[in-house]
Amino acid sequence: MKSSPSTTDEIARAQARFKTRLTDVTARIHTRALNSALEEWLNANLGTDTPTYRELKQSCEEGVAQGWLCKHEAAGLRYGRIFKPSEDLHGFSVDVVDMENVAGPHHVHPQGEIDLIMPIEGDAQFDGRPAGWLVCPPGSAHRPTVSHGRALILYLLPNGDIQFTRQEG
Repeated sequence: MKSSPSTTDEIARAQARFKTRLTDVTARIHTRALNSALEEWLNANLGTDTPTYRELKQSCEEGVAQGWLCKHEAAGLRYGRIFKPSEDLHGFSVDVVDMENVAGPHHVHPQGEIDLIMPIEGDAQFDGRPAGWLVCPPGSAHRPTVSHGRALILYLLPNGDIQFTRQEG
């Protein structure tokens, strides 16, 4: 199905708005180590009660509704890399995954991973964590799991670096 010009323009504006919001975040964090101190800082300064969190969640919900975000599907997950690592995103790639009571594939974060947890339905938690930011340090690994509902998870990966494994848990 072909998009009408207004729909195409609407999507382009939504994507540009989303990228601008992400650029503002990555500009503030790109020089920091991916560790618990960064997680604390993100939750204190860009946490669930801030305009930044609300705007990023709104952009993600809008992208899913318009069909340009989480447009791939496999094993009960809807996902997609919306932005490859770039200079304007300070070297981060951006992925968003739509998960409902499911565990994703096990993977390793060679350079770390920054997650924004955005519950959509129920009391959704990501890896046992409620809404907010989660920072996984370099070398960490997990099988990302959403329980108690549905959530959108935004992943910021330094240089887009992620290694999927065959491990089940």
